[in-house]
Amino acid sequence: MTRERPPAPCRLVVLDFDGTLADSFPWFCSVINGVADRYRFSRIAEDEVEALRALGAREIVAHLGVPLWKLPAIARHMHGLAARDIDGLRLFPGVPDALTALAGRGLRLAILSSNTESNVRRVLGADLAGLVEAYACGASLFGKARRLSALIRRSGVAPEEVLSVGDEIRDAEAARAAGCAFGAVAWGYTRADALAATGPDHLFEEPGQIARLLAGTPVLA
Repeated sequence: MTRERPPAPCRLVVLDFDGTLADSFPWFCSVINGVADRYRFSRIAEDEVEALRALGAREIVAHLGVPLWKLPAIARHMHGLAARDIDGLRLFPGVPDALTALAGRGLRLAILSSNTESNVRRVLGADLAGLVEAYACGASLFGKARRLSALIRRSGVAPEEVLSVGDEIRDAEAARAAGCAFGAVAWGYTRADALAATGPDHLFEEPGQIARLLAGTPVLA
């Protein structure tokens, strides 16, 4: 159940990339079984995709039998595949307008992603990438909480002045650990019902809702 607390004065919006800004889940599904064969973990059958979309990252890794020590190599390989296929990756409809509106409100923007900064910038394009103040990219699968806390410290803002937005249970866990508000998106990798069960502060149905939520809130200088 979402708490939907009234938005507090906000200075910084931290956004996940894959599944939040970029519509990369179809691409992920197209390559994951080849990665599974290469690194010798279980393939994902078409009929189990929806069930896996309700799980957290640790549960998915355990279900597929992925040894933790292989995760860094798998991540590097996936980054390379994403770079290879980057021209086929697109932002979700409404994301460019939402980013532009947030920046136009004077909000500071940051991206926290397990993807590489190069891949993120290429999908965003030069104009949108220029709206982003900070990139914390290349986070390990289970390293987002530490990266988010470090990003907030470097920004010089208090956690309660930050909204973190993401599409996975690990994004919700990272925001909770960092002490900031979390906005879950209903259009990404994890199913909306599973994200709602984590108790996010907000559950967004489309990107424009993020900008509209913050449109009437004070922006602290």
